[in-house]
Amino acid sequence: MSDKTTGKQKKRMRGVVKSDKMEQSITVTVQRLVADPRYGKYLRRRKTFMAHNPQNYAKAGDLVEIESTRPLSARKRWRLVKVLKRAEAAPAGATAAPAVESEAPNAEGIA
Repeated sequence: MSDKTTGKQKKRMRGVVKSDKMEQSITVTVQRLVADPRYGKYLRRRKTFMAHNPQNYAKAGDLVEIESTRPLSARKRWRLVKVLKRAEAAPAGATAAPAVESEAPNAEGIA
């Protein structure tokens, strides 16, 4: 009678990695839409979860899937399942402001 498949289904959520500054841990922000009971307008609700990241695979900005698990520490009850989409990384040495050309041609095209 001890069949492992009859156990409780684990919850899975998708979210964005907010921080990966800890060793083997990440914080994941999960966003959901909730309808207002009276007006029906959809409101965005966010919740942050600590998740176990064993090989420090997920980085900040990645879209990940997490799964509930037994308590791993005081605040960690989730583990990383997979990285769904990597964050867009800026090239090395790039700044937030666009680069300005040193000399722009004038309106007539004469240098």
